[in-house]
Amino acid sequence: MTNKLWFKRKRYGYGWTPVTWQGWMFTIIWVIALYFVVTKIDHGWFKNLIVLVVMTGILFLVCYKKGEKPRWQWGEKSKIEK
Repeated sequence: MTNKLWFKRKRYGYGWTPVTWQGWMFTIIWVIALYFVVTKIDHGWFKNLIVLVVMTGILFLVCYKKGEKPRWQWGEKSKIEK
């Protein structure tokens, strides 16, 4: 199995964006799961906050493991950096 990146760094700012079908599928499933957990299961606001923090941590971990090394970016790389 190849070690293809699912997420690439954003062009501006900090973070990732999905670039393969696996990255997009994970992102879609994550959003659906978050919506379901927060709206369909009877939790108080504090439990929903805990769920949000845990799920965001999972999202960050997957992006970190399957994406480029994170760093702040401000546009395209200059020719010198390439």
